[in-house]
Amino acid sequence: MTTIGEALITLLEAHGVDIVFGIPGVHTVELYRGLARSNIRHVTPRHEQGAGFMADGYARASGKPGVAFVITGPGLTNTITAMGQARADSVPMLVISGVNATPTLGKGLGHLHELPDQRGMMEKVALFSHRVTEAGELPGVLAGAFALFSSSRPGPVHIEIPTDVMTMPANGIVPLLRNSAPPEPDVVAIAEAARLCASARRPLILAGGGAKAAEAPLQRLAERLGAPVVQTANARGLLHRHPLGVPASPSLKAVRALMADADLVIAAGTEFGPTDYDGYGDGGFVLPANLIRIDIGADQLARRPARISIQADSGAALEALHAELGTGQAQSGGGAASAPPPRAAGVWPVWPGLAGVWFKQE
Repeated sequence: MTTIGEALITLLEAHGVDIVFGIPGVHTVELYRGLARSNIRHVTPRHEQGAGFMADGYARASGKPGVAFVITGPGLTNTITAMGQARADSVPMLVISGVNATPTLGKGLGHLHELPDQRGMMEKVALFSHRVTEAGELPGVLAGAFALFSSSRPGPVHIEIPTDVMTMPANGIVPLLRNSAPPEPDVVAIAEAARLCASARRPLILAGGGAKAAEAPLQRLAERLGAPVVQTANARGLLHRHPLGVPASPSLKAVRALMADADLVIAAGTEFGPTDYDGYGDGGFVLPANLIRIDIGADQLARRPARISIQADSGAALEALHAELGTGQAQSGGGAASAPPPRAAGVWPVWPGLAGVWFKQE
């Protein structure tokens, strides 16, 4: 007989999971029974918070969802800190926890690590939290989690399985694999954005964490337009050592001046959070007026409206915009026709609006 706990491992493998971070315990022993027979590598930290941050770091480095296994109660609450950071930074993380047997939940009978409402607590942190009560739910809830990771602004997802449910039979369970993808860039919006790019003389690109997997199309568009690329903390490393890269905080006065001087700003995958754009708390950041905004989340686009808003994956939208511009001169004023300023040995170029600022290479 295959149990629900064992079937979960098989389904995770089908979704491409190859590593899990966690600490085994009595509430997750059935998961580990399946894990031992799988090809998934397990990494054991010293603390559940470490498991959460390992999953977070793995997701940031690999682009794949990070997965953590933790026990109920303090095991899960220890992981909340990492989940909170993943929520703030839109990092895909799947946290699977045990919970006490179904008949005991919410009754305060003193069972090991009992909480009044574990899932209710997780709903305040995770994008969604689901309690599995029968085998038939597994394929759908996992498919929903992985679809969310790939087709919208990601974050942490929580799935809990009661100890009595983990041991239920799950013979014949097969994965539900969906070809989920973010919305395609709107062709009308892309055409209008290309028109603005073609007439801009001083374009600028702002790259956030949502563009960190889009370096190639980002570089092509930046070179096409001759546009400096300012990176937020979560995008740092894009265009590394490239003369168009501006590896400096958007909160700096010189970078703010660069943004103010630009006659067109393309913002890809950034939420314009104050940590990046108002780091000194002086309220000096002003949203650019001539703004093209690209984000995978419709809710995020609605929070800070732009002249043109494009709901799409940053890479797809930047590629579509580059293709729409074609191979001719993108700008009538010569901005794209002009070569980027030359870079002296050991220093970054000084862009208009960055007078007196030199970015030394490390």
